[in-house]
Amino acid sequence: MNNRPTYEDAQHLLAVARGQEKAPLVLKGARVLNVFTGEFLEQDLAICGDRIAGLGSYSGVEEIQLEGRTLVPGFIDGHMHLESSMMTPRQFARAVVPRGTTSVVTDPHEIANVLGAPGIQFLLDSAEGLPLDMWVMRSSCVPATHLENAGASLSAADLAALKHPKLLGLAEMMNFPGLLHGDPECLKKVLQTGDQPVDGHAPRLSGQPLCAYVAAGVQSDHECTTAAEAREKLRLGMHLMLREGSVTRDIQALLPAVDAVNAHRCFFVTDDREPVDLLREGHIDFCIRKAIGLGCDPARAYAMASYHAARYFQLHFQGALAPGYMADLAVISDLEAVTVEKVMKGGRWVAEKGVLTWNGRPTEVAPPPSTVRLPQLSLSSFEIAGETQHVHVIELIPHQIVTGRSQAQLTSQAGKLQSDISQDVLKLAVIERHRATGNIGLGFVRGFGLKRGAIASTVAHDSHNLVIAGCSDQDMLVAAREIEKMQGGWVVVAEGQVLAALPLPIAGLLSDQELEKVAQINLDLIEATRQLGGCAPNPFMSLSFLALPVIPSLKLTDLGLVDVDQFALIGLQA
Repeated sequence: MNNRPTYEDAQHLLAVARGQEKAPLVLKGARVLNVFTGEFLEQDLAICGDRIAGLGSYSGVEEIQLEGRTLVPGFIDGHMHLESSMMTPRQFARAVVPRGTTSVVTDPHEIANVLGAPGIQFLLDSAEGLPLDMWVMRSSCVPATHLENAGASLSAADLAALKHPKLLGLAEMMNFPGLLHGDPECLKKVLQTGDQPVDGHAPRLSGQPLCAYVAAGVQSDHECTTAAEAREKLRLGMHLMLREGSVTRDIQALLPAVDAVNAHRCFFVTDDREPVDLLREGHIDFCIRKAIGLGCDPARAYAMASYHAARYFQLHFQGALAPGYMADLAVISDLEAVTVEKVMKGGRWVAEKGVLTWNGRPTEVAPPPSTVRLPQLSLSSFEIAGETQHVHVIELIPHQIVTGRSQAQLTSQAGKLQSDISQDVLKLAVIERHRATGNIGLGFVRGFGLKRGAIASTVAHDSHNLVIAGCSDQDMLVAAREIEKMQGGWVVVAEGQVLAALPLPIAGLLSDQELEKVAQINLDLIEATRQLGGCAPNPFMSLSFLALPVIPSLKLTDLGLVDVDQFALIGLQA
């Protein structure tokens, strides 16, 4: 990634670095984290334009005294999906920049699965001019598998045609079975990436299959859930992404695998993080705080939050406070609590005391067209014919996107199988919503705890069809119709009434409202599920992953029930 200054800027930068000219700005009196050596050194930091000119003893046209503070590089999220925040890039920047994040690496495969390449372009255009670098990986799996129908498809040729200075490499290769067996499209996508990084997605992959995955060119993984899995992947040369999302929280389990030798190959990611968690807990600052609380050396934690990610993604001159590097930094008043006082991006102050102070105007981008197109639905759309029988049931696992598998004996009523709240077994439906094909997958799920009503969402990784879980067919139908009316979103229904709803009109994934409003409605929706007896820690995030057929063990798509371990469709009867 070319990040060099212009000739004129370089001449000025050198004069300031040599001490022959005063720096436009000098930060004095603070301790400065050196990510190369792990030291905290009290020295001046001279800034010239968008660069750091030098460290040591400098005088400036403007000098700011920062005694008692620590300067650290701006934080970098090494793998996330903007769409999981349900916010536009501008609102997302409002949430994370005041917390010290100055760069994110996003995989736009959510919006790409709905809109294809135009969806990726929409995010790139929407991020222009923000005080946040939004780097983008080319989505490798659109659709994720042949076991579902998405709204678009991106071939190797399509990915090769994508050109933009913010494109960094190939996003998570979720179709690891395809890559392991040399599927031509999968292999082409990896090989044509060249020297750029290729991200992985291989939960529980081990032994020779993992060796083949790495040999194909995959360089990282964010799906480790145990220290043993993390160590195996580190030993094979992979980079370890320590994930702390809204559902999957892995830092505590993975941190024991990180040591002084391998830490430079480890960095923090959030993957999927919702507005409420961004506001309440934070972003990468939360990852740092948790790691330090678990015993991680502060210098190492801050380096994992910045420099290590920058090196993996070849973001030269980012992620460190050193001469020639971008002046992206955070002023920290409490190192262990990760209390961010001020944030600088490209040599300009952009946030202070938890508020975005940047007053620029991002590029105005027209929203994409409506994407929710449902078939004609009726109560019969949700009927599952059959006599009393044992059926396969998807089991929610709290704080995980992997699911368990169990069975339940369900009683037939008038020749139709129903939900059974006494066993906490709800009916689950996935309805193709991109082209109104009429494809509807039906199954059962345990773990939501609902005693009545239904919940529905057009956020359903990765194809983002409409997913509904409910106690009754009637409420499931009402939920579907409300989703269609809103052109995407989340909804809670009971006794035929809408109790709470969050419209997501941008591709059925993003809100056009402000951060605080989205977060409040998010809370209202969760509370509405609690009123219906819901017990899942994060019901809508859990719901969104029930249609993801690349994560073990059982999932449901618009084509039916998927045994991910067999990578095949199976029947409902156990």
